[in-house]
Formats: sequence, C-alpha cells, structure tokens
Amino acid sequence: MAKNLIIYYSRRGQNYLNGSIVDLVKGNTERVAEYIRNAVGGDLFEVETVKEYSTDYMTCTEEAKDELRNNARPELKRTLNDVSDYDNIVVAGPCWWGTYPCAVFTQLEQLDFTGKKVFPVMTHEGSGLSGAPAALKKYCKGATVGAGLAVRGAEAARSESAVAAWSKKNLM
Repeated sequence: MAKNLIIYYSRRGQNYLNGSIVDLVKGNTERVAEYIRNAVGGDLFEVETVKEYSTDYMTCTEEAKDELRNNARPELKRTLNDVSDYDNIVVAGPCWWGTYPCAVFTQLEQLDFTGKKVFPVMTHEGSGLSGAPAALKKYCKGATVGAGLAVRGAEAARSESAVAAWSKKNLM
C-alpha cells in the first residue's frame, strides 16, 4: 500500500465564498486535506507562517499579491526536511492569484522529490486548479505530477465523497 503525505496550507477566519466574505472556523483546504487522509490514510503536514497574514480577507489578498510579485518565501514555524518515506505527496492550498500561497513554495523548495509522485489539490472560488500543476512541475524537481483535484471552497464542507473518490483513484 502506498504511503501518502498531504502538505497543505489553509486559511481560517475570513474567506471569500459565493460572492461574500464569511468567517470559517476550519479552512476549506484543511477540510479537504483531512478528507484525503480519511479516505486513503497518510500523514498531514500544515504549512504555517511565522508572520500571520491579516485577519481581514481583503488585506490578506493584497499581502499575498505582494508576496507573489516579490517572489517572497515567508518564514515557516516548522518545516519538513525529508519526504523519502512517502510514495505520494499531495500539495494542497487555496488559489491565491493563480497559484499556491508563497509559503507553500518555501516548504517545497527545501525537499528532494526525486522519484515521488506529487498531486496538486486546490480550493478555489472559480479558478479551478489554475497554476497548481505548473507550480509543482517547477518546485518539485524530480517528481512526476499526477492528476489534480480542484474543490470549490463554497462546496468544501460537502465534498467528502468526491474527494474520497479522487483519493482512492489516484493515491492507492
């Protein structure tokens, strides 16, 4: 049986859903990451930044845009140093300006993905997978990029069966 790792970044608090700003106790990506783990097993690793993003959603989007423009690599509270024990690595995050949050890249650039399968997972409000597959090809050197999964944030809480089906098809 394949050994799976789910690396994810998720935003709690203010999020954009169906045209409105709502407060989430649990982020959409965290929920999807847990659904993957529940379906096929695996270890979860949450990417957390030292400097918190603004609690205000609109301000956070501007912070994310500035990071992307400046190719920033936010400092992380903790990092993974090795993924050699895993066969499959899911990289999950919200779609921020067409790609993952820059903090995800901080983590990915520190790892050796040679011989691994990586899978893009993105929560979004209309962008689908956007640039996630291309980002994994760029930052996960030596890996094979597998089929991705896009989950609309507004549907994340009701997506468990769809996420499980994708997980069983791709990660077992």
